[in-house]
Amino acid sequence: MTTTTPPALRLTQYAAGGGCACKVPPGELERVLGTLPLSTHPDLVVGLENGDDAAVVRIDGTRAVIATADFFTPVVDDPYDWGRIAAANALSDVYAMGGTPVVAVNLLTWPRDRIPFDVAAEVLRGGAAVCAEAGTVLGGGHSVDGPEPKYGQAVTGIADTARLLRNDAGRAGLPLTLTKPLGLGVLNNRHKATGERFEEAVAVMTTLNREASAAALAAGVEAATDVTGFGLLGHLFKLARASGVSAVVDAAAVPYLEGVRASLAAGFVPGGSRRNLDWVRPHLLPEVEEDELLLLADAQTSGGLLVVGELPGHPVVGELVPAQEWTVRVR
Repeated sequence: MTTTTPPALRLTQYAAGGGCACKVPPGELERVLGTLPLSTHPDLVVGLENGDDAAVVRIDGTRAVIATADFFTPVVDDPYDWGRIAAANALSDVYAMGGTPVVAVNLLTWPRDRIPFDVAAEVLRGGAAVCAEAGTVLGGGHSVDGPEPKYGQAVTGIADTARLLRNDAGRAGLPLTLTKPLGLGVLNNRHKATGERFEEAVAVMTTLNREASAAALAAGVEAATDVTGFGLLGHLFKLARASGVSAVVDAAAVPYLEGVRASLAAGFVPGGSRRNLDWVRPHLLPEVEEDELLLLADAQTSGGLLVVGELPGHPVVGELVPAQEWTVRVR
Protein backbone atom coordinates (compact mmCIF):
# COMPACT_ATOMS: atom_id res chain seq x y z
CA MET A 1 0.00 0.00 0.00
CA THR A 2 1.17 3.53 -0.78
CA THR A 3 -0.17 6.92 0.18
CA THR A 4 0.62 10.16 -1.60
CA THR A 5 -0.13 12.85 0.99
CA PRO A 6 3.22 13.95 2.48
CA PRO A 7 3.46 15.23 6.06
CA ALA A 8 3.87 18.96 6.64
CA LEU A 9 7.52 18.43 7.63
CA ARG A 10 9.50 16.03 5.44
CA LEU A 11 12.52 14.77 7.37
CA THR A 12 14.12 13.14 4.31
CA GLN A 13 14.58 16.58 2.76
CA TYR A 14 17.01 17.58 5.51
CA ALA A 15 19.65 14.99 4.59
CA ALA A 16 21.78 14.34 1.53
CA GLY A 17 21.48 10.56 1.88
CA GLY A 18 18.98 8.29 3.52
CA GLY A 19 19.13 5.27 5.80
CA CYS A 20 21.88 2.72 5.28
CA ALA A 21 22.34 4.01 1.71
CA CYS A 22 24.32 6.89 3.26
CA LYS A 23 27.03 4.54 4.52
CA VAL A 24 30.64 5.15 3.48
CA PRO A 25 31.20 3.13 0.25
CA PRO A 26 32.42 -0.39 1.11
CA GLY A 27 35.62 -0.24 -0.92
CA GLU A 28 36.65 3.07 0.60
CA LEU A 29 35.79 1.85 4.09
CA GLU A 30 37.88 -1.31 3.70
CA ARG A 31 40.84 0.70 2.43
CA VAL A 32 40.79 2.92 5.52
CA LEU A 33 40.17 0.08 7.98
CA GLY A 34 43.02 -1.86 6.38
CA THR A 35 45.45 0.76 7.67
CA LEU A 36 44.44 0.21 11.30
CA PRO A 37 46.17 -2.27 13.60
CA LEU A 38 44.12 -5.33 14.51
CA SER A 39 43.53 -6.05 18.17
CA THR A 40 45.39 -9.06 19.54
CA HIS A 41 43.47 -9.19 22.81
CA PRO A 42 42.98 -12.86 23.73
CA ASP A 43 39.31 -12.36 24.63
CA LEU A 44 38.33 -10.67 21.36
CA VAL A 45 36.36 -13.43 19.63
CA VAL A 46 35.15 -11.36 16.65
CA GLY A 47 36.72 -8.07 15.60
CA LEU A 48 37.46 -6.13 12.41
CA GLU A 49 38.98 -8.94 10.39
CA ASN A 50 36.00 -10.18 8.41
CA GLY A 51 33.55 -7.30 8.55
CA ASP A 52 31.12 -9.02 10.91
CA ASP A 53 28.04 -7.21 12.15
CA ALA A 54 29.33 -6.58 15.70
CA ALA A 55 32.30 -7.11 18.00
CA VAL A 56 32.28 -10.08 20.37
CA VAL A 57 34.38 -10.22 23.54
CA ARG A 58 34.56 -13.24 25.85
CA ILE A 59 33.65 -12.53 29.47
CA ASP A 60 34.39 -15.99 30.87
CA GLY A 61 33.94 -19.57 29.73
CA THR A 62 31.60 -19.40 26.73
CA ARG A 63 29.83 -16.20 27.84
CA ALA A 64 30.45 -13.20 25.60
CA VAL A 65 29.33 -9.62 25.25
CA ILE A 66 28.34 -8.23 21.83
CA ALA A 67 28.84 -4.53 21.09
CA THR A 68 27.64 -2.55 18.08
CA ALA A 69 26.44 0.90 17.01
CA ASP A 70 24.35 2.01 14.03
CA PHE A 71 22.83 5.36 13.11
CA PHE A 72 21.81 7.17 9.94
CA THR A 73 19.93 10.06 8.36
CA PRO A 74 16.13 9.88 7.90
CA VAL A 75 14.92 7.09 5.63
CA VAL A 76 11.23 8.08 5.96
CA ASP A 77 9.50 11.36 6.72
CA ASP A 78 7.51 10.21 9.74
CA PRO A 79 9.72 10.79 12.83
CA TYR A 80 8.16 8.00 14.91
CA ASP A 81 8.64 5.47 12.11
CA TRP A 82 12.21 6.64 11.52
CA GLY A 83 12.96 6.02 15.21
CA ARG A 84 11.44 2.54 15.02
CA ILE A 85 13.38 1.67 11.87
CA ALA A 86 16.71 2.94 13.23
CA ALA A 87 16.30 1.01 16.48
CA ALA A 88 15.31 -2.22 14.72
CA ASN A 89 18.33 -1.79 12.45
CA ALA A 90 20.74 -1.29 15.37
CA LEU A 91 19.35 -4.28 17.28
CA SER A 92 19.71 -6.37 14.14
CA ASP A 93 23.50 -6.41 14.41
CA VAL A 94 23.22 -8.33 17.68
CA TYR A 95 20.62 -10.75 16.28
CA ALA A 96 22.82 -11.26 13.21
CA MET A 97 25.61 -12.50 15.49
CA GLY A 98 23.27 -14.94 17.26
CA GLY A 99 23.03 -12.82 20.38
CA THR A 100 20.36 -11.26 22.58
CA PRO A 101 20.36 -7.44 22.91
CA VAL A 102 20.34 -6.42 26.57
CA VAL A 103 20.82 -2.65 26.71
CA ALA A 104 20.79 0.20 24.18
CA VAL A 105 21.63 3.89 24.34
CA ASN A 106 20.42 6.53 21.89
CA LEU A 107 22.70 8.36 19.44
CA LEU A 108 21.13 11.59 18.17
CA THR A 109 22.30 14.48 16.01
CA TRP A 110 19.76 17.27 15.56
CA PRO A 111 19.77 20.59 13.62
CA ARG A 112 17.90 22.56 16.30
CA ASP A 113 17.89 25.74 14.20
CA ARG A 114 16.13 23.97 11.30
CA ILE A 115 13.81 21.35 12.80
CA PRO A 116 11.82 21.79 16.02
CA PHE A 117 13.39 19.76 18.78
CA ASP A 118 9.96 18.41 19.69
CA VAL A 119 10.16 16.36 16.49
CA ALA A 120 13.24 14.63 17.93
CA ALA A 121 11.08 13.48 20.82
CA GLU A 122 8.94 11.52 18.36
CA VAL A 123 12.06 9.89 16.90
CA LEU A 124 13.20 8.86 20.37
CA ARG A 125 9.72 7.60 21.19
CA GLY A 126 9.84 5.33 18.15
CA GLY A 127 13.21 3.95 19.19
CA ALA A 128 11.95 3.31 22.70
CA ALA A 129 8.91 1.43 21.37
CA VAL A 130 11.07 -1.02 19.43
CA CYS A 131 13.41 -1.56 22.38
CA ALA A 132 10.38 -2.34 24.53
CA GLU A 133 9.17 -4.84 21.92
CA ALA A 134 12.60 -6.47 21.92
CA GLY A 135 12.79 -6.60 25.71
CA THR A 136 15.93 -4.45 25.55
CA VAL A 137 16.60 -1.83 28.24
CA LEU A 138 16.96 1.66 26.79
CA GLY A 139 19.22 3.52 29.17
CA GLY A 140 19.81 7.07 27.95
CA GLY A 141 22.27 8.13 25.26
CA HIS A 142 24.07 11.10 23.75
CA SER A 143 22.93 14.02 21.58
CA VAL A 144 24.71 16.77 19.64
CA ASP A 145 23.60 19.76 17.58
CA GLY A 146 24.54 19.17 13.94
CA PRO A 147 23.63 20.13 10.35
CA GLU A 148 21.73 16.90 9.51
CA PRO A 149 19.35 14.81 11.61
CA LYS A 150 20.83 11.44 12.47
CA TYR A 151 19.54 8.79 14.84
CA GLY A 152 20.45 5.30 15.93
CA GLN A 153 21.61 3.32 18.91
CA ALA A 154 24.64 1.69 20.45
CA VAL A 155 23.57 -1.78 21.57
CA THR A 156 25.15 -4.30 23.91
CA GLY A 157 24.09 -7.93 23.90
CA ILE A 158 25.12 -11.31 25.20
CA ALA A 159 25.86 -14.58 23.42
CA ASP A 160 27.35 -18.03 23.75
CA THR A 161 30.71 -18.11 21.96
CA ALA A 162 29.99 -21.70 20.90
CA ARG A 163 26.77 -20.62 19.15
CA LEU A 164 27.68 -17.47 17.25
CA LEU A 165 26.55 -16.60 13.73
CA ARG A 166 29.66 -15.43 11.89
CA ASN A 167 30.82 -14.22 8.48
CA ASP A 168 33.70 -16.69 8.30
CA ALA A 169 31.83 -19.92 9.13
CA GLY A 170 30.17 -20.61 5.77
CA ARG A 171 30.77 -24.05 4.24
CA ALA A 172 30.41 -25.19 0.64
CA GLY A 173 27.33 -27.29 -0.05
CA LEU A 174 25.00 -25.32 2.24
CA PRO A 175 21.97 -23.33 1.02
CA LEU A 176 21.46 -19.59 1.43
CA THR A 177 18.21 -18.36 2.98
CA LEU A 178 16.93 -14.76 2.98
CA THR A 179 14.45 -13.74 5.68
CA LYS A 180 13.15 -10.40 4.33
CA PRO A 181 12.36 -9.21 0.78
CA LEU A 182 14.68 -6.76 -0.99
CA GLY A 183 14.01 -3.39 -2.57
CA LEU A 184 13.98 -1.16 0.49
CA GLY A 185 16.61 1.18 -0.90
CA VAL A 186 14.71 1.71 -4.14
CA LEU A 187 11.40 2.39 -2.38
CA ASN A 188 13.02 4.68 0.19
CA ASN A 189 14.65 6.61 -2.65
CA ARG A 190 11.24 7.02 -4.28
CA HIS A 191 9.72 8.10 -0.96
CA LYS A 192 12.40 10.76 -0.56
CA ALA A 193 11.79 12.06 -4.09
CA THR A 194 7.99 11.97 -4.20
CA GLY A 195 6.64 11.77 -0.65
CA GLU A 196 4.80 8.53 -1.42
CA ARG A 197 4.59 6.30 1.65
CA PHE A 198 5.16 2.56 1.28
CA GLU A 199 3.46 0.80 4.17
CA GLU A 200 4.90 -2.63 3.38
CA ALA A 201 8.43 -1.22 3.37
CA VAL A 202 7.89 0.41 6.77
CA ALA A 203 6.49 -2.86 8.13
CA VAL A 204 9.53 -4.79 6.88
CA MET A 205 12.03 -2.27 8.25
CA THR A 206 10.42 -2.24 11.69
CA THR A 207 10.24 -6.04 11.97
CA LEU A 208 12.86 -7.38 14.38
CA ASN A 209 15.24 -10.10 13.22
CA ARG A 210 14.80 -11.78 16.60
CA GLU A 211 12.72 -14.74 15.40
CA ALA A 212 14.93 -15.33 12.36
CA SER A 213 18.03 -15.36 14.56
CA ALA A 214 16.44 -17.77 17.03
CA ALA A 215 15.35 -20.05 14.20
CA ALA A 216 18.87 -20.04 12.75
CA LEU A 217 20.40 -21.01 16.10
CA ALA A 218 17.78 -23.72 16.62
CA ALA A 219 18.66 -25.14 13.19
CA GLY A 220 22.35 -25.31 14.08
CA VAL A 221 23.35 -22.53 11.68
CA GLU A 222 26.88 -21.19 12.15
CA ALA A 223 27.14 -18.48 9.47
CA ALA A 224 24.87 -15.51 8.80
CA THR A 225 24.86 -11.77 8.25
CA ASP A 226 22.19 -9.12 8.02
CA VAL A 227 21.54 -7.45 4.67
CA THR A 228 21.83 -3.69 5.10
CA GLY A 229 23.77 -0.90 3.43
CA PHE A 230 26.03 -3.01 1.21
CA GLY A 231 23.11 -4.89 -0.35
CA LEU A 232 22.66 -8.63 -0.69
CA LEU A 233 25.57 -8.92 -3.13
CA GLY A 234 27.90 -6.88 -0.93
CA HIS A 235 27.15 -8.73 2.29
CA LEU A 236 27.23 -12.12 0.54
CA PHE A 237 30.59 -11.24 -1.04
CA LYS A 238 32.01 -10.42 2.40
CA LEU A 239 30.68 -13.66 3.88
CA ALA A 240 31.94 -15.85 1.03
CA ARG A 241 35.37 -14.16 1.00
CA ALA A 242 35.75 -14.55 4.78
CA SER A 243 34.69 -18.21 4.59
CA GLY A 244 37.02 -19.07 1.69
CA VAL A 245 34.17 -20.21 -0.57
CA SER A 246 32.14 -18.92 -3.51
CA ALA A 247 28.41 -18.23 -3.63
CA VAL A 248 25.71 -18.76 -6.24
CA VAL A 249 22.54 -16.63 -6.23
CA ASP A 250 19.38 -17.78 -8.00
CA ALA A 251 18.01 -14.39 -9.02
CA ALA A 252 14.49 -15.69 -9.71
CA ALA A 253 14.21 -17.01 -6.13
CA VAL A 254 14.94 -13.65 -4.45
CA PRO A 255 11.78 -11.96 -3.06
CA TYR A 256 11.07 -8.26 -3.58
CA LEU A 257 8.62 -5.76 -2.14
CA GLU A 258 5.67 -4.71 -4.26
CA GLY A 259 6.45 -1.79 -6.55
CA VAL A 260 10.22 -2.22 -6.52
CA ARG A 261 10.68 -3.14 -10.18
CA ALA A 262 8.41 -0.33 -11.36
CA SER A 263 10.31 2.11 -9.15
CA LEU A 264 13.64 0.90 -10.54
CA ALA A 265 12.34 1.34 -14.09
CA ALA A 266 11.34 4.89 -13.16
CA GLY A 267 14.91 5.64 -12.09
CA PHE A 268 14.64 5.53 -8.31
CA VAL A 269 18.01 3.97 -7.45
CA PRO A 270 20.13 5.12 -4.48
CA GLY A 271 23.71 6.08 -5.26
CA GLY A 272 24.77 3.62 -2.56
CA SER A 273 23.25 0.73 -4.52
CA ARG A 274 25.29 1.61 -7.61
CA ARG A 275 28.45 1.88 -5.51
CA ASN A 276 27.74 -1.53 -4.00
CA LEU A 277 27.52 -3.12 -7.44
CA ASP A 278 30.70 -1.37 -8.62
CA TRP A 279 32.53 -2.76 -5.56
CA VAL A 280 31.41 -6.35 -6.09
CA ARG A 281 31.58 -6.38 -9.90
CA PRO A 282 35.28 -7.43 -10.19
CA HIS A 283 34.43 -10.55 -8.15
CA LEU A 284 31.12 -11.26 -9.88
CA LEU A 285 30.07 -13.74 -12.58
CA PRO A 286 26.80 -12.19 -13.84
CA GLU A 287 24.35 -14.20 -15.93
CA VAL A 288 21.44 -11.76 -15.58
CA GLU A 289 20.67 -8.24 -16.80
CA GLU A 290 22.11 -5.11 -15.21
CA ASP A 291 18.81 -4.10 -13.61
CA GLU A 292 18.66 -7.43 -11.79
CA LEU A 293 22.17 -6.88 -10.46
CA LEU A 294 21.22 -3.40 -9.26
CA LEU A 295 18.31 -4.84 -7.29
CA LEU A 296 20.54 -7.48 -5.73
CA ALA A 297 23.02 -4.75 -4.77
CA ASP A 298 20.30 -2.41 -3.49
CA ALA A 299 21.27 -0.73 -0.22
CA GLN A 300 18.85 -2.03 2.40
CA THR A 301 17.88 -0.39 5.68
CA SER A 302 16.94 -2.79 8.49
CA GLY A 303 16.90 -5.70 6.06
CA GLY A 304 16.66 -9.38 6.88
CA LEU A 305 19.20 -12.05 7.68
CA LEU A 306 21.13 -13.93 5.02
CA VAL A 307 21.55 -17.34 6.61
CA VAL A 308 23.86 -20.17 5.54
CA GLY A 309 21.33 -22.92 6.05
CA GLU A 310 17.65 -23.56 5.48
CA LEU A 311 14.95 -21.91 7.62
CA PRO A 312 11.32 -23.04 7.34
CA GLY A 313 9.05 -20.36 5.95
CA HIS A 314 11.80 -18.41 4.19
CA PRO A 315 13.05 -18.75 0.59
CA VAL A 316 16.32 -20.41 -0.35
CA VAL A 317 17.99 -17.97 -2.75
CA GLY A 318 21.23 -19.76 -3.55
CA GLU A 319 24.06 -21.83 -2.14
CA LEU A 320 27.71 -21.79 -1.17
CA VAL A 321 30.09 -23.77 -3.39
CA PRO A 322 33.84 -24.53 -3.34
CA ALA A 323 35.99 -21.50 -4.15
CA GLN A 324 36.05 -20.54 -7.82
CA GLU A 325 37.83 -17.85 -9.83
CA TRP A 326 34.74 -15.72 -9.04
CA THR A 327 33.37 -15.11 -5.56
CA VAL A 328 29.68 -14.55 -6.40
CA ARG A 329 27.77 -15.91 -9.39
CA VAL A 330 24.27 -14.65 -10.22
CA ARG A 331 22.30 -16.94 -12.47
